[in-house]
Formats: sequence, C-alpha cells, structure tokens
Amino acid sequence: QLQASGGGLVQAGGSQRLSCVTSGSSLGYYTIGWFRQAPGKEREGVSCISIGGSTTSYADAVKGRFTISRDNAKNTVYLQMNSLKPEDTAVYFCAARGYGTTCPEAGMDYWGKGTLVTVSS
Repeated sequence: QLQASGGGLVQAGGSQRLSCVTSGSSLGYYTIGWFRQAPGKEREGVSCISIGGSTTSYADAVKGRFTISRDNAKNTVYLQMNSLKPEDTAVYFCAARGYGTTCPEAGMDYWGKGTLVTVSS
C-alpha cells in the first residue's frame, strides 16, 4: 500500500514537501513516480525516480522547481516543491512499478491515495 502525504494550503512562491511511503514491501524495489490531477483536468506525470535513485525526470512545468529524492532506508520517496504556483494546485499521487527507469502512467503497477496541494495566489 502506497500513501502520499504532506499536502496542504500554501501561498504562491512557497514550498511544500510531499512524502510517499509504503507498508509491506520495501519501496527500494520500485521505481516511483509522482503524478497530479488538477480540478477538471486529466492526471499528468510530474516526476520519476529509478530504483537506485540514479535516474530522475521531471515534467517541463515543474523542472527547476521540484526535486524528487528517495531514502530507501526510510522507505520514503520525497517530492520537494519550491516556488509553487497556483497552477500547481492538484491532488498529488505516488505510484510504483517494479522495473525500468521511467514512469509511464499506464505502466505503473501500484497507486496510492493522493494528497491535496492547494496554492493560493
């Protein structure tokens, strides 16, 4: 079971750190992706980190502002979000797949419940 947490209300320009944890299997066996779904929009990929953490990727909309990282000893993947904008408002989900270094939405094996991030202007 995956669980995203750390969402909340933040002012534009502020920062927020999301966490993705799992109960049961070690998160260290999985490539982890962050996705988000804004009101009235389709879910989109935000960032991805490979099993060992050596490969990361970001959507153009968040590049330079968001940083994905993982601490396998703590069974946690983080998404540090800086310089937040109102358009970053969305429910953020983490998802896992057992192979590969990319995070295609259709290829993710496990999904957690999301956490809402609201950025006020």
